[in-house]
Amino acid sequence: MTSDGRRATADVRPRLQLGRWLPIGAMMLLILGLGGYTTNRDSNFLTTFNLSGVMVATMPLALAAMAQTSALMVKAFDVSVGALISLCLVISSFVLGPDEGWFGLTLGMLFVIGVALGVGAVNVILIRWLKLSSIIATLATYSALQGVCLWLRPIPQGSISYEFIDKLLYSVGFMPVALIVIAGVAVIADIWLYRTPGGLAARAMGLDEESAARRGVRVGYLFVRAFFISAFAAAIGGFFLAAQVQVGDPTAGLSFTLTSIAAAVLGGASLLGGRGSFVGAVVGSLFLNVIINILPYLGWSAAWGQIMVGLLTLVALSFYQAPELAQRVRTAISNLRLSRGRSPVLADDHG
Repeated sequence: MTSDGRRATADVRPRLQLGRWLPIGAMMLLILGLGGYTTNRDSNFLTTFNLSGVMVATMPLALAAMAQTSALMVKAFDVSVGALISLCLVISSFVLGPDEGWFGLTLGMLFVIGVALGVGAVNVILIRWLKLSSIIATLATYSALQGVCLWLRPIPQGSISYEFIDKLLYSVGFMPVALIVIAGVAVIADIWLYRTPGGLAARAMGLDEESAARRGVRVGYLFVRAFFISAFAAAIGGFFLAAQVQVGDPTAGLSFTLTSIAAAVLGGASLLGGRGSFVGAVVGSLFLNVIINILPYLGWSAAWGQIMVGLLTLVALSFYQAPELAQRVRTAISNLRLSRGRSPVLADDHG
């Protein structure tokens, strides 16, 4: 990377860490507060069985949200995440069956990951080379993947290996070890994102791709990498969803399409690119699952869970995105005024 490239990445180094950690801290406090209130209403909330269920449900959503964060970081949306997770689950029901030994299970997992990376490559081609909007391109991919899922498994069928499930959901108390690993990966990813040249270059691209390219940032490579990371995370999320539902359900992952965006935004990701947190994506996923889980204990209908997810997403957008949107509008207006102020001078020079 050139010296200009290094300056580009240095320019986006966060000056105030508090703003980045504020949404994460707020969600953690809300989780504790909601958990305490629900426990006072019904002590069954704190049973190992219930808490374990919340953690198991969080893992595939956390990976989906991390996948979405990777795309949002380069100013793109990956609407196909939910359908890709469903496809990985459906394929797993064929290649990770109860009769497979660990050699066969390993080959099956590699096959599923390969399919997911292929889907990521298709998204890159549609967006980067055919110049389609990321929303339109991944929405088309979403529709195609959903059709493939229903073609392969018209109804939920195909058992998943019990040995595979036991290994994936191995827990200490109510806490799955895999969730601890996912959280650790998220921490490492955030350190990479905010404290290394590669991560800072990705953020610079999301903030202003044209300026980043002029300063030596390899924007094409960063875009491809972001969507391959998204596809890989979706594949791993498909494995955890397979361990959770234990059958090839063609529609099991579709809900992650919107909830992955909600969790990423709640965790501090910007819809305008260049800002986000993988740790925030994990905490946002846990927060959403806690909200959905506590509703029955409070005597509320499960339908309120979807309503609250939508409302919380709007609140997050209002608090986290509005200042950034306002700043960009002010910058655009200022640039427009400057260009108009220079135009008479340019006309005189030409005259």
